Amino acid sequence: MHYSRLDHSHLIATVGRLRDRIHERFPVANLARVADELRHIVDRHAERSARIRRPSYGLRLLSAVLLVAGIGLIGWLLTSARMETQGGTARTFGETVQLLEAGLSMLFFLAAGAIYVTSLELRHKRRRCLEALHELRALAHIVDMHQLAKDPERALHPGNDTASSPERHLTPFELVRYLDYCSELLALVGKVGALYAQEFPDPQAVDAVDDIEDLTTGLSRKIWQKITILTSHLPAEKAP
Repeated sequence: MHYSRLDHSHLIATVGRLRDRIHERFPVANLARVADELRHIVDRHAERSARIRRPSYGLRLLSAVLLVAGIGLIGWLLTSARMETQGGTARTFGETVQLLEAGLSMLFFLAAGAIYVTSLELRHKRRRCLEALHELRALAHIVDMHQLAKDPERALHPGNDTASSPERHLTPFELVRYLDYCSELLALVGKVGALYAQEFPDPQAVDAVDDIEDLTTGLSRKIWQKITILTSHLPAEKAP
């Protein structure tokens, strides 16, 4: 086991265990469906991050062909000028300028084409990475939606509900477990995003991964404020 890199297989196993724990304790809760979705997302994103890491040989070959064509153009110009000099044929100054201008223009466009093709690979990988990270960002907000109505004060001090009040059927201990599972899901969402920064260390991709990490950390902080309120009122033998 290597401890200097995230291993997607261990990440998949960790998400699978969390999904099983949620299913065992809250089999009918929608949070279990969110855990199922995260498990599928981890599988897809582990494969997608590996594809992003692999080079695009077609684009690299095209870029190399353009560079070779530029080098060949320079060689052709030098060879042509040498042969004319050796043959006693001298170009006028205007003809020489026109030849150099045409050669340099072709060389410029070939070099620009090679640079553009090289940037296509980077932009294609960046776009796929940002699309995947956007999916993770949406999942983090979905996890947060599942804990919004979990009010620790109402669990500790039940009162009269209105017709639009959400259902509250969890005991304080169960609510602590539910909120803890939400926090773990958010942490794992951030770790899936870190796979992309590890496999594709592009500055824009790394910034997007950092944004997801900040988002999940901020959402988890709100959850732990609720957990702290609950655990401070639970008996010692029931506190997790």
